[in-house]
Amino acid sequence: MKKIALITGATAGIGEATAQLFAEHGYNLIITGRRSDRLDQLAKQLQAAHGTTVLSLTFDVRDSAAVEANLGNLPAEWQTIDVLVNNAGLASGISSIEDGSLDDWERMIDTNFKGLLYVSKAIIPYLKERKRGHIVNIGSIAGKETYRNGNVYCATKHAVDSLTKAMRIDLLPYQIKVTGVCPGAVETEFSIVRLHGDVEKAKSVYNGFEPLKAMDIAEVIYFTASRPAHVNINDVLVMPTAQANSSTIFRHGATENKKR
Repeated sequence: MKKIALITGATAGIGEATAQLFAEHGYNLIITGRRSDRLDQLAKQLQAAHGTTVLSLTFDVRDSAAVEANLGNLPAEWQTIDVLVNNAGLASGISSIEDGSLDDWERMIDTNFKGLLYVSKAIIPYLKERKRGHIVNIGSIAGKETYRNGNVYCATKHAVDSLTKAMRIDLLPYQIKVTGVCPGAVETEFSIVRLHGDVEKAKSVYNGFEPLKAMDIAEVIYFTASRPAHVNINDVLVMPTAQANSSTIFRHGATENKKR
């Protein structure tokens, strides 16, 4: 029987790359996201390329009722989930705390933290029943440090980092692994979303250095999920070679600020 991986936020970036990689390694997939057209396109691609069986579920992780409706009563054949990748997340806006937008704050808190909680709560009963499984939470360097104008985004990723540790403790009796994968600068749609659709400005974020690619992080996620049963990788911080910390990047011979 093929293993099953559930990946949230699979319509682009790290989530999409992770779906691609798990499919290549023989997993069947549950993929979720807000854009049904992209999910359907990805499902067709993976089925054609790898013979992967894919269950596509369109909903917003911020909506607790929608999460429960879609994940709380999965068909029996999809309940034997081996890996949950809590990837759905975003940054919205980049401003000092006094100038921050309430809409941006709520969007980040509801997606990055509450959405992860909703999905995990729906899936953990399946893992507990089998006394096995692996949860991979996608954090960020922003969850390890705090940088200028990162305030609420950093706070949500610090919350994810803390929750990952707490989940590992609480789920230990059920032999459920919990891993945090925390990227630095990755060139995806991340900066476009953060800058509210300003594509040109988003491109400039990555000028002068080589950022990580989505597949770089997908490979780390798969590596952590493919360890033997007695091995759990608790925490991984992945940075581009040009990035020293959350705010220092070497660009064409000059050290400049970069936020993720």
